[in-house]
Amino acid sequence: MKISYLGPKATFTHLAVSKFFENDVKLVPYRTIPHVMDAVVKQETNIAVVPLENALEGSVNLTIDYLIHENTLHIVGEIVVPIKQHLMVHPCRKDDWKKIEKVFSHSHAIAQCHKFLHEHMPDVSIEYATSTGAAAEYIHQHPEENMAVIANELAAKEYDLAIVKYNIHDYDYNHTRFVILHPDQDFQIENNHHNKVGEKTTLVVTLPTDHVGALHQVLSAFAWRKLNLSKIESRPMKTGLGDYLFIIDIESKMDDVLIPGAIQELEALGCGVKILGSFPAYKL
Repeated sequence: MKISYLGPKATFTHLAVSKFFENDVKLVPYRTIPHVMDAVVKQETNIAVVPLENALEGSVNLTIDYLIHENTLHIVGEIVVPIKQHLMVHPCRKDDWKKIEKVFSHSHAIAQCHKFLHEHMPDVSIEYATSTGAAAEYIHQHPEENMAVIANELAAKEYDLAIVKYNIHDYDYNHTRFVILHPDQDFQIENNHHNKVGEKTTLVVTLPTDHVGALHQVLSAFAWRKLNLSKIESRPMKTGLGDYLFIIDIESKMDDVLIPGAIQELEALGCGVKILGSFPAYKL
């Protein structure tokens, strides 16, 4: 089986897929989230894995928007991964790393280490990369540049970099949700090696126009059925100002009665409902 993921090597997505899946799979990196998903649509790979949400930085809007507006894949699994950020340099700069002039990393990684950078490296300039893995790869290829990178331990190993400060992230409880995507919504992800933390169903709901109290009625359809919602988020519909849709996570797998009944009630109200997936959630 081939799995496309947000690359290059040593991104947190690479870390997630390499730990979660068995050794007999082939991991194929792509540079952007749309390319990761498109690889499955074009049958270049069987499964796609992309980041969906970070505990500190919030949702990855590109993933959400591409799933809703541009793609036909379904969420068939979720992997929650702890995020640990480290400061690393090319080995030739290990002894004088405090003299570096620039820190290079993904914008989320920079934001997650704001306190450390503010207190310990206030005078260095910041440069953003497309991913932490790409930043690490660049440092590996350009030892002449006086810069450090923020990335994970896999990046240090993959690109032969020296970690000079471990765990520089501002908050210890930082996790990222990665979703596993497949064309078949009934595709089963089975993994007995990691902690299964629950089941989820994700819906996209559009509200009827000029319907007073519509959102309240939507939430009521879940509440009286005692369906717990772990997340509700609005995103622009891209049809005009003030037009929004809602992404709703239900802490339950699709059943024969409760969730279908809620969907029927929403449709009776004039709402549009799309099921993005019903899937198991795992934690590494």
